[in-house]
Amino acid sequence: MQTIDSLGPLRMVVDTLRDSGTVALVPTMGALHEGHLALVREAKRRADHVAASIFVNPRQFGEGEDLEAYPRRLKEDAALLEKEGVALLWAPTPEAMYPNGYATNISVSGVSEGLCGGDRPGHFDGVATVVCKLFSQVRPDMAFFGEKDWQQLAVIRRMARDLDLVRPHVDAIHGVPTVREKDGLAMSSRNAYLSGEEREQAAALPRAMQAAIAVMKQGGDPPKVLAGLREALLDSGFSEVDYAELRDAETLEPLSRVGTRPTRLLVAARIGPARLIDNMAIG
Repeated sequence: MQTIDSLGPLRMVVDTLRDSGTVALVPTMGALHEGHLALVREAKRRADHVAASIFVNPRQFGEGEDLEAYPRRLKEDAALLEKEGVALLWAPTPEAMYPNGYATNISVSGVSEGLCGGDRPGHFDGVATVVCKLFSQVRPDMAFFGEKDWQQLAVIRRMARDLDLVRPHVDAIHGVPTVREKDGLAMSSRNAYLSGEEREQAAALPRAMQAAIAVMKQGGDPPKVLAGLREALLDSGFSEVDYAELRDAETLEPLSRVGTRPTRLLVAARIGPARLIDNMAIG
């Protein structure tokens, strides 16, 4: 595996890889866990070569968020990626990604509004901007993202569609199902922030979501069910529920009932120092 931190060598290596097959990109912010490795394995299954990126993007962290505390383990992460057979690790410095005088921002309307976009102003501008730059830098044939960040995936696909991106084309931006711990909690780098007691309490999140989905599938009134979901999480040790909503799986338009179109239940809740997000399909 080659580890590169500047654009000139990156383009040379990517060109060499492309001479012998397709290239997939797995963008990450590091602190890798089994969820990230599942993306790498799916990318390996579909492409001839896999490139991964590690960049803790300051533009997607808001004021008072955990930019400085976000775990950085480049050496350990590189070892994991190499073991999985990744051909290229693109690990740019902030100066390489946002050189002096950088002044461009990408904003995606609609799918970025509400949910995490409402609680974290500017977050998805930062996501769209850095991912567009990563696509431009690596020029992958396909890219892979976790479905745990469902709104992020929707934003990236909309950005690619609206900007007529070719590498990758929107149809080659793949979502990989959420990888979960044995107790059902979605794997996340932020799980490491939790104490032992908080970690046990956090498992109530997927359980409460599954229970709510079961009731709605049986005809339960969604607003009442979602109110009950919020109460269940607060009773289980969560300090705050930022949102618990039904959304159209593609457009992310708010829904008041479970309809014929694919629907997702999306939740964000706070416990201890962590803000945890999750989503599940309904129907």
